[in-house]
Amino acid sequence: MPKRRILILGASYGSLLGTKLALAGHDTHLICLPAEAEAINDRGAMVRMPIRGREGLLELSTLACPGTVSAGGTDSADPAAFDLVALAMQEPQYRVPAVRALMETVAAAGKPVMSIMNMPPMPFIARLPGIDLGAIRPCYTDPTVWEPFDPKLMTLASPDPQAFRPPEEGPNVLQVSLPTNFKVAGFDDPADTALLRELAADVEAVRHDPGDGEGAIPLPVKLKVHDSLFVPLAKWAMLLTGNYRCVTAEGPRAIRDAVHTDPAQSAAIYAWVVEVCQALGAAPADLVPFEKYAAAARGLAKPSSAARALYAGAPNIERVDLLVQTLAAAIGMRHPVVDETVGLVDARLAENRAAAA
Repeated sequence: MPKRRILILGASYGSLLGTKLALAGHDTHLICLPAEAEAINDRGAMVRMPIRGREGLLELSTLACPGTVSAGGTDSADPAAFDLVALAMQEPQYRVPAVRALMETVAAAGKPVMSIMNMPPMPFIARLPGIDLGAIRPCYTDPTVWEPFDPKLMTLASPDPQAFRPPEEGPNVLQVSLPTNFKVAGFDDPADTALLRELAADVEAVRHDPGDGEGAIPLPVKLKVHDSLFVPLAKWAMLLTGNYRCVTAEGPRAIRDAVHTDPAQSAAIYAWVVEVCQALGAAPADLVPFEKYAAAARGLAKPSSAARALYAGAPNIERVDLLVQTLAAAIGMRHPVVDETVGLVDARLAENRAAAA
């Protein structure tokens, strides 16, 4: 297979995707902050992940990959020179002037764009049938960022893997806590979807020898391509059941506690979001059973990134909670706990914005 060039905006989850692609022999360039770029260019990106049946964490360095991972600022790469662009920043970051200018260049380049954000870009939502895009504009930090993009060139991958930067480590280190897969919907153009399938097959084929005498092993965190546009929406039930319910009136709590303090309530919220997705067009096979998510959530001992950002004073976060509430209300569906959660997030954001004013 030919070596591909992938431009990734964002170096946290972006470094996980970039490392997986570099292991498969492809070249990636990460757009990130100066300290991140310096660390990645000097010492490589380091990804640590658990391997089923093995003790401890496996450490992968991009310096030892057949492909390359480089990094730089928003002016360090021409999107037209790449085969695929991946969006791996938090949605509010795209309104930052330098990032927004790069996004305009990405849109003008006409390259296929794959988002791995929790918050689906508006051009992807435009590909779903019957959605009133005007109604969901208030869910985005700045909806005008998305106006230059052609929906036919935009797709979404569900960022199911959970990862974090260990605070005691450098900005080039990422630790995976839940090594699940990126589940991506195809593009409108079969040729663009074929590129995704090519990359997915290359990632699937990777074998890595950890040097313990056991030989080469397959690695978790794959790229899985699906025909249905609704497969990436499976993350919505997880986010509203766990991630956003880490926000409480008393302070942040772990995803594990949000899900398992009241399992019956969590199951009901999860089922309601699944019903919303099915009302929008998803098939049952597109979605993930609650039991599978609940089992995975037992290992998520930290508050979600959204909750951590809120309690750190962020004036904006990704609002998947508000997006799902808005889409559901448009088809006559409401849930009191979801409404309560949206209210808690709204109130905390209002406090943060007032404090920053």
